[in-house]
Amino acid sequence: MGAIKAQIMDQTAMDRALVRIAHQIIEKNNGTSELCLIGIRTRGVPLARRVAQQIFAIEGAAVPVGALDITMYRDDLSRVSDNPVVSATQVPFDVTGKTVILVDDVIFTGRTARAAMDAVTDLGRPARIQLFCLIDRGHSELPIKATYVGKNIPTALSEVVSVRLSETDGENAVVLLERD
Repeated sequence: MGAIKAQIMDQTAMDRALVRIAHQIIEKNNGTSELCLIGIRTRGVPLARRVAQQIFAIEGAAVPVGALDITMYRDDLSRVSDNPVVSATQVPFDVTGKTVILVDDVIFTGRTARAAMDAVTDLGRPARIQLFCLIDRGHSELPIKATYVGKNIPTALSEVVSVRLSETDGENAVVLLERD
């Protein structure tokens, strides 16, 4: 990737967004009953855990968290790799009848969210599926919109939004890069 053009969020801004989103999730769903969070690998998983921690801090209720690998559900799999790396899907609870909140770091074309919805429905039949993305950068190719967004960032196609989390990258920041 290229040089950093701008810092979009720092640790404090990320924390504020996650607290706000936790409140929105609780409000929209009238509490935490029948809620579960499923993070889309890779960075959606730690974000889902962080949101669950915030919900617990607000409501005192533990919301189950799972991890979803959508590799085999991608519609561009043949273009991505001849030998895709598949990670484990870990959803140790039944999604049937639940409100599933899919969690991802960035929504761009909407194709990852579509693949994640397909993967979740293979696990059971949720009552509803909602989507939280820390960053919505625009350029959707499908009629998919996040239910909860940390920050909307209009971007050029030549730009890359890089979400960096301490769990995966050793720091907490969102930066805008120029594609090489």
